Amino acid sequence: MSAVHDVREVSNASGDDLDAARAMFEAAYGASGFVPERTERRFGYRFRAVGDATFTLDAKRFDGRMVGEVDATSHYFVTWVSDGGGLMDIGRDAVALAAGRPVVFPSERPFRFDLANVRQNVVQFDRRMLEKVAAELHGVEPAPIVFDHADAPARESMRLWNGALRDAAGVVLGSAPVSALAMAEAARRTAFAMLRTFPHTTLALSAPVPVTATGRIKRAIEYMHAHADTAISTTDVAAHVGLSVRGLQQGFQRHVGISPNAMLRGIRFDRVRAELRHHAVGETTVSAVALEWGFAHAGRFSAAYARRFGELPSATLRN
Repeated sequence: MSAVHDVREVSNASGDDLDAARAMFEAAYGASGFVPERTERRFGYRFRAVGDATFTLDAKRFDGRMVGEVDATSHYFVTWVSDGGGLMDIGRDAVALAAGRPVVFPSERPFRFDLANVRQNVVQFDRRMLEKVAAELHGVEPAPIVFDHADAPARESMRLWNGALRDAAGVVLGSAPVSALAMAEAARRTAFAMLRTFPHTTLALSAPVPVTATGRIKRAIEYMHAHADTAISTTDVAAHVGLSVRGLQQGFQRHVGISPNAMLRGIRFDRVRAELRHHAVGETTVSAVALEWGFAHAGRFSAAYARRFGELPSATLRN
């Protein structure tokens, strides 16, 4: 029996130098402009993160003060402190971090924070993964999620979250090697618990399926909605529903009136539009969102977008 390939990545750092602490924490959260200061405690820090690109658990000790801004829009985060505290989202919907109360990072914009002398834990979810789980939970298309970080979870929901987190920590932080499947299952279970615990809204509409689509064609369209952000092809869709490529194409023409490729392209255009409507100018660019959804040629993309929605993508972003 072959040995299990451990997919976990482990990051450790510690020290007593302010500049090294600043650089390490900026790198850990993809930020810049952090300002560390000494407090009445002897300065020191320790950081450990374990996980993969989808799901990470980290723990830190920081005997000092750190002020800065975090742009957490590429992931979703839950944090709590067991000692120390401070403020998150200063100047907007400020929330005090207090021992035992988990808080979700604002997920739709950067935010400022001011923390001191903390023992802090953070759970990090890949954005696409959590949005797929939310789509499954709510029966909608994957789309950005907006959490109300100022709204404290209900007590009964906290029991669910704490239980799921203990189970996940047993896998991710355990001594045994963790396979890709085990990591994915731990991430998925924790994601469901997170969504059931923390108040949020999803910016998605119900996944539209033409009323004329039935049986395997309906399942094919649902599969496209669920996997539009991956490099699926007509061959993949056909295999998923048990049809030949030709059979899938004929079924789409008969029941939907367009080709499978046209359907998938349209779904991706709709996702681009949803993201552009979610962001403001300065938070992202049309080219970045288009490229993320597989549209590499800016000119052709803009023209096709305008034909589909009656406006240029830049106009959607401004509005």
